[in-house]
Parts: sequence; structure tokens; C-alpha cells
Amino acid sequence: MTTSTTGPAPRSLSLCFDVRGDALLARDPFALVTGMLLDQQMPMERAFLGPWKLAERMGTTERLDVARIAAYDPEEFAALVSAPPAVHRFPGSMAGRIQGLARHVVVEYAGDTAAIWRSVPSGDALYHRLLDLPGYGDQKARILLALLGKQFEVRPRGWREAAGAYGEAGSTRSVADVTDAVSLAAVRSSKQAAKAAAAR
Repeated sequence: MTTSTTGPAPRSLSLCFDVRGDALLARDPFALVTGMLLDQQMPMERAFLGPWKLAERMGTTERLDVARIAAYDPEEFAALVSAPPAVHRFPGSMAGRIQGLARHVVVEYAGDTAAIWRSVPSGDALYHRLLDLPGYGDQKARILLALLGKQFEVRPRGWREAAGAYGEAGSTRSVADVTDAVSLAAVRSSKQAAKAAAAR
């Protein structure tokens, strides 16, 4: 089993605003897809710090061991994710989702997460590969596609169109647009405005 780099790594990544956590996300593709999986029902920074917490507990801080996570006893893995401070607000259910994601990567990509987007023929093909990931839906797949394009230079033909509004240049819609504290504030403001508009 191998774990290769995501693509050309960003000069600096600011998703969890923790030097060690962001460095892990930049170098380990499985950490990145796991962070995206965790990014729901809790602040973005805490969600994307989850992979670092997990790697630290597993004693593999250079990367997350995909094969080991896939093979872990489910109850023991849930306990690992749940130990304070928990990796997620809902650690029990998320432990199962992380393992499901790891098993998918092992079975479909021989443990090489970056193979999901390496040499992919088009943005639409990449979108469907991401949509097939356990725990991913339409929105999560499009956001990760936009993040890969904007910050990792993973840009197959038609990637912006496949990412939808999240792929638009200069947007402030999602984590794909977060590069520092200022852009994080802009994304949060946009989300609040969208929620307020939807509630009218």
C-alpha cells in the first residue's frame, strides 16, 4: 500500500490553522479527504484538525495509515476517535465513516488516495470519483474538487464547471477559498448571508 502526495502542495495551507495539522493535510491525501469528510456540524478548523489528532493517537504523524485504519477493530477505532478531545462532535458515527472511507480507498485504489485524481481525464470524471467516496454527497464532492483545483493545482479539463459555483474564481463560498484568517472570515460571512436569505 502506498500513500503519495496530493499534487503540487500549496506553499502554505490554512484549513485548521495549526502548523502540524495543516502540514499533514498538505502532504497526505488521505488526511485531506478525511478532513473534508469531518467538515460538517462543527467549525471548519476543528474538522480539519481531526486527521492530525487521529494520526497523533495512532503514532503515525507523517501520514494517516489507510490500510491500518481500514483493518482496525470497529469498537477500538471508535474508542480512539472518541477519546477526549474527540476527533468530531459525533465521534461514534464518524469513526464508522472514516473506516468506510479507508476501506474504499484500499479496495478501489490500492490504498493510494491520490490515485483518485491522478491522471483523471476530466473534471466531471473526478466529480463522480469523489461522489463515490463513502460519506460524500454532491456538495462535499464539489467543494473538494474546488479545493484540489484552487489550492493543489489538480486541474483536469472542466474542473471549474464540475465544481459548480465552488469552482468560481474569486468566490468566498467554501473551504476551497480559505487561505488565511481574512478569507475564512469572508467565507463565514457569505455562508451567514446565504442562510439569512434562505430563511426569508
